[in-house]
Amino acid sequence: MSSAPTSDWISITEHPLSPDELSNWVVLPNCGAVVTFSGIVRDHSSSRENVIALEYETNAAMAEQRLRDVVDEARKRWPALERVAVHHRIGRVELSVSTVVVAVSAPHRDVAFEAARFCIDALKASVPMWKRELWEGGSAWSDETSPIVNARDQ
Repeated sequence: MSSAPTSDWISITEHPLSPDELSNWVVLPNCGAVVTFSGIVRDHSSSRENVIALEYETNAAMAEQRLRDVVDEARKRWPALERVAVHHRIGRVELSVSTVVVAVSAPHRDVAFEAARFCIDALKASVPMWKRELWEGGSAWSDETSPIVNARDQ
């Protein structure tokens, strides 16, 4: 068992995200596994080509609480988790830039993979985040914007 306390780093921010920074932050001497997921702005969606950027809106306090709920649930499901970092951008995010990063560390890879996958899937399903797709000459709310559901249902 680790003598280092487990800890979380949750953030909703307008500032650029650094997958490398989060990956490095979760590293601990007793952990043999770090899994990092970075969601990137791409040039298309399920309903549109030629996307040039995304804009995210949220109530930051509510979104941070939902992220906390997701991480708390991950810790219940995988008690061996050590550090967990979940950051999400708001505001305008350009092509090929990270909009969300999840990084987790654990002593073994199965826990790290499963917990990281749970965190991103539960975040997408339960954190109130609205996404607007932008293209030359227009914009629209994304068809991929999800309704709010309970993370514990994941």
